[in-house]
Amino acid sequence: MATTNDDAKETDEFQKGVRHLLENGVGKLPSKYVLPLSDRPSVDKEQPTVAKSSLKLPIIDFAELQGPNRSQVLNSLSSACEEYGFFQVVNHGIPIEVIRSMIDVSARFFNLPYEERSKYMSSDMAAPVRYGTSLNQNKDAVFCWRDFLKLVCHPLESVATYAKETKYLFLRIMEAILESLGLWGATKDDRTPENDETLKQLDGGSQLMVVNCFPPCPEPDLTLGMPPHSDYGFLTLLLQDDVEGLQIQYKGEWITVEPMHNSFVVNIGDHLEIFSNGRYKSVLHRVFVNPAKLRLSVALLHSLPFDYMVRPSPKLIDDANPRRYKDTDFATFLHYISTCEPKKKNFLESRKFT
Repeated sequence: MATTNDDAKETDEFQKGVRHLLENGVGKLPSKYVLPLSDRPSVDKEQPTVAKSSLKLPIIDFAELQGPNRSQVLNSLSSACEEYGFFQVVNHGIPIEVIRSMIDVSARFFNLPYEERSKYMSSDMAAPVRYGTSLNQNKDAVFCWRDFLKLVCHPLESVATYAKETKYLFLRIMEAILESLGLWGATKDDRTPENDETLKQLDGGSQLMVVNCFPPCPEPDLTLGMPPHSDYGFLTLLLQDDVEGLQIQYKGEWITVEPMHNSFVVNIGDHLEIFSNGRYKSVLHRVFVNPAKLRLSVALLHSLPFDYMVRPSPKLIDDANPRRYKDTDFATFLHYISTCEPKKKNFLESRKFT
């Protein structure tokens, strides 16, 4: 069927993002955003802003992790990684002013006129600064109710203080995760050159910041802010405002994560699942949207440098635990998502040995 000028014009409007639609007075959810019935969020009809059940994630006290109770905290961390793939970090030491400033600058960007925001619009997935919409606006059959700003923070020095503070936090959490896997010791005598090298690579590795904006949605029960997906990378550190929206899949159910003031939600990425040879698994999560409130979140996805191969740690492979994943790198990931519509954990599934 031939594409009409009206169809092309409508598609062009969707490519400009959800904020743009709202600024132009959209009052009903366009069909481009309506999910098939089976993919729609299950929300409480009495209180459409609230999903049916909520979850307090395991809490890791970063200050305790650095103190005499480290071994107990490591046990909690290991359980959180194995059971949930998610945890919250409190007492992380990042000044509240740095966090507030990051949320403030994010809000200011999305409040700019469209003409200003659109200067950063690009379909190039490797662009160091990219403003866009949906999940993959070049491929998505149904769009999700989300605009984003992506920044490559390392080595690019943008939003420098926040990026630097969270990088330090990420590295200390990764040390603890390596220790919980039996790959890193509390003293120098217990450390292997291989895992010293892993931390060194992560220190100089990729740090991708994704600032997400989920504007109020006229019909939130028909769409999602982000569909079910797992994250690329080793760990994601998520800063969120006080509006609910994040859900994780836990024991086959979608559970809402309660926002906790001045904390980070941390989740296992696909690369850590590969590196741990499947012991710690990346977990499907999604975002539901709200009819009245805008929600902002800032996700930092940390991994090895873009040109490095990720592979299972040799120390986690033996006869009882054979190697489960192929080597992978960022180029493989980019090629995959540029040729396929990203769904659930499909990319990670493609890296498994059958």
